[in-house]
Amino acid sequence: MICSMTAFAREEYRGELGLMVWELRSVNHRYLEPHFRIPEELRSFEPLVRERLAKRFSRGKIDCSLRFKPGSGVEAGVQVNQHLVEQLITAGTEVAGIMGCEANLRPMDLLRWPGVIKEQEKDLGPVQKQAMVLLDQALDGLLDTRQREGERLGEMINLRCQKMRDLVLQVRDLMPQILEAMRQRIRNRLEEVMEQLDESRLEQEMAMIAQRLDVDEEMDRLDTHLAEVEAVLQRKEPIGRRLDFLMQELNRESNTLSSKSNSAELTKIAVDMKVLIEQMREQIQNIE
Repeated sequence: MICSMTAFAREEYRGELGLMVWELRSVNHRYLEPHFRIPEELRSFEPLVRERLAKRFSRGKIDCSLRFKPGSGVEAGVQVNQHLVEQLITAGTEVAGIMGCEANLRPMDLLRWPGVIKEQEKDLGPVQKQAMVLLDQALDGLLDTRQREGERLGEMINLRCQKMRDLVLQVRDLMPQILEAMRQRIRNRLEEVMEQLDESRLEQEMAMIAQRLDVDEEMDRLDTHLAEVEAVLQRKEPIGRRLDFLMQELNRESNTLSSKSNSAELTKIAVDMKVLIEQMREQIQNIE
């Protein structure tokens, strides 16, 4: 399955644990490069998120953002330090006795004393579990989007491969006409300066020219590379790097064709090939 590297997914949870929202954004990149924006209290399970990403994807820059607002199920409670309160009351009574007055200790005064109130730690186990369930759902959505976009890119590349094949056929059909036209041009020029043409010499010259202009090997290699592109598109694995290499090979053959061209028609075909290759190369940059 062809996968694009550009996609977006969002999943939301609302319940007694609070509000959780995962947002995943993926763009093309040479390697897998995750970036995380996770609340500090949940930062401890970032390695689990990284592990899940590595199992699903091999390339792409992926921004993972988690928003979390705790609900009643994870609100931290408070606990009174009873021993400290008793010590404060005893100390207050003693001080009041020394001063010859009554101890007038108000509860709110005691609560303001450092250490009297202890905040209980939140139990984030259920939160982590729910966050990972939600992450898996978001990853499923991201993968589905990448696959749909990848299928579209595959169709576009296949279409351009077929156009390239049509251009190869045009070159094969044109070459006999191009060589014959060159033969006639050479004959006409020689007739202007020679009363008697040496046919054998003419044939020798034409054989040398035909050899220099022969593009059969280039056309054969183009056909081979195009067939490989179409085959690679059917693989069930990351194919972006392989396709990028094949684009380099196609471009090399089209450049050779352009350098051998001695006609406007052949030059135009070579330019059309380069345009198609560049279009495919741009699309392939976004394939995993």
